[in-house]
Amino acid sequence: MTTRTATARYDGLGRDGQGHLTTQSGVLSDQPYGFGTRFGDEPGTNPEELAAAAHAGCFTMALSFALAGAGYSAGRLETKAAVTIEKEDSGFRITRSALALTAQVDGIDEAEFARIAADAKANCPISKLFDTEITLEHRLER
Repeated sequence: MTTRTATARYDGLGRDGQGHLTTQSGVLSDQPYGFGTRFGDEPGTNPEELAAAAHAGCFTMALSFALAGAGYSAGRLETKAAVTIEKEDSGFRITRSALALTAQVDGIDEAEFARIAADAKANCPISKLFDTEITLEHRLER
């Protein structure tokens, strides 16, 4: 079993507050976040951007391992994840994670690629974490 950690600190409250995120690996160290980075264009990060990065990375790695397990040995995968947050009556909710995949995999046909990609989408740990609609568009390049 593997456990990873991150820490969030928020100084001040509400819109006037300013947060900082730090990850166990140190790749984020006191990275600023707050209302302006989450709902505006201020420099810094936000939870939805980090969720999108996590989903893109998790799905792409799961697909890579699934393709290797199916006997494919050469290729390139690139996934963009778009996480949507919307206001609801009781606050905000992530309503969607849309994965857009571009791939080059030597020797695979479209049907097998689509099947393996759909399975990776359904079974990567971050997909299982999200309680939302997850879509996948893919393009297999030759």
